Amino acid sequence: MSADPFAGLEPARVWKHFAAMTRLARPSGQEEKVAAHVEAWAAEQGFEVKHDATGNLCVHVPASPGRESAPAVAIQGHLDMVCERDSDSPNDAEVGRLEVVRDGDWIRAVGTTLGADNGIGVAAGMAAAEDPEVQHGPLDLLMTIDEETGMTGAIGLDPSILRARIMLNLDSEEDGVLFAGCAGGCDTKMALGGPREDPGGASAWRITVAGLKGGHSGLDINCNRLNSIRALARVLGRIAGETSLRVVALSGGSKRNAIPRESEAVIVVDPAAESLVRQAVEGVGADLREQYRGLDDGLSVELTAASAAPAFSVDLSRRLVDLLQAIPSGVVAMSQDIPGLVETSTNLGVVTTDGDCVNTVSCSRSSNAPALAEVLAGLRAVGRLAGAEVHEHGGYPGWKPNLDSPVLKVTREASARLFGVEPEVTAIHAGLECGLIGERVPGMDMVSFGPEIRGAHAPGERVQISSVQKFWNLLTAVLDDLSRA
Repeated sequence: MSADPFAGLEPARVWKHFAAMTRLARPSGQEEKVAAHVEAWAAEQGFEVKHDATGNLCVHVPASPGRESAPAVAIQGHLDMVCERDSDSPNDAEVGRLEVVRDGDWIRAVGTTLGADNGIGVAAGMAAAEDPEVQHGPLDLLMTIDEETGMTGAIGLDPSILRARIMLNLDSEEDGVLFAGCAGGCDTKMALGGPREDPGGASAWRITVAGLKGGHSGLDINCNRLNSIRALARVLGRIAGETSLRVVALSGGSKRNAIPRESEAVIVVDPAAESLVRQAVEGVGADLREQYRGLDDGLSVELTAASAAPAFSVDLSRRLVDLLQAIPSGVVAMSQDIPGLVETSTNLGVVTTDGDCVNTVSCSRSSNAPALAEVLAGLRAVGRLAGAEVHEHGGYPGWKPNLDSPVLKVTREASARLFGVEPEVTAIHAGLECGLIGERVPGMDMVSFGPEIRGAHAPGERVQISSVQKFWNLLTAVLDDLSRA
């Protein structure tokens, strides 16, 4: 492998900008470094930068000579990235420590997420703006913040920083596919806790579930991968059915929009129950390996001794375990309109212990508003039955497809002309910012496309090199075509 994984790659400008972004820490809510990087680049280019109170940036790029009368076009992406890492990896995207390698036709990260979602989209916008060979009308490079944790950038977007009423969203992850719609969604947070008890002479054990693939809770939810929190709950449920179990701590997942890969519980039980605990761990582990054979073959379920500590009561512990087993996670319904598209899903993404309280976060999505409401109502009911406090947070609208969209037509024709086949036009089971931006900027005509990205939101995320060239060719052709109108 080359010491510089980006050496010699085309389009050179896109990879140059993306390489720079891989050296910057840009977790959601902490986009200051990458925003400063973009502003410094814009100043070098002589481009004006507009800000809004939320923290979004919009770089105003003049038209190519002779294209000044063309309509302004927004190129939109988000500055933040999901920062996931393997627990044993020395690399950490949270602090900008990525190990990037070239692996055949792929650029990937070792032990962490790569940030191609959505760094490639941002890099492509910057490359198009500075490349004199790219013909375009006035451009608005709209770069939002905090897309991955709540879309707060799009929610708080000030429309006055934008001139454009045509938008190319570059946050899609399938080569050869144009997206004209997306799911809406909402997060559900539950909190269940109470006083702790002295463990007395109880034995303490740590149960760890690890080695799972995880993935994007929208794009990968239909892969039927194992959710580590649900796996842990099955082990705990087996133990609780055999003996009096008391929970000390529960943890798992780190991002509400990622399928959790690792989870852990610390419990205390009567010393005489050790063999029951071992049998439950081994038995459920074997069941899960059989059930998810070929889907999550890296699964490990381990039992190790832990230090005894104050624990929740047996009754509260049972309710906690029941809650984790009862919270749904996975595909709820498939689309009746678009074959193969998930319509509705929900993902139990995070469980944490904070003092005397256990907290969970579920991320639910649907392109069908009543179906989403039904899922949210079900989650509220599950929480109430367990005695948990339940709050909904960060709801966002879907983007209703408009197959008569002018920009979709232009993009579709350009793709067919370039690649010799009609592109697939569909919706995506993920929360693109288009729905929110369309609400904030009425009349915005939008389409979304991007290169092939695999494993977004999980360590080992990768982007296909050849698809980035195709993506670039399509972007520049669409900009040229729109500026001729």
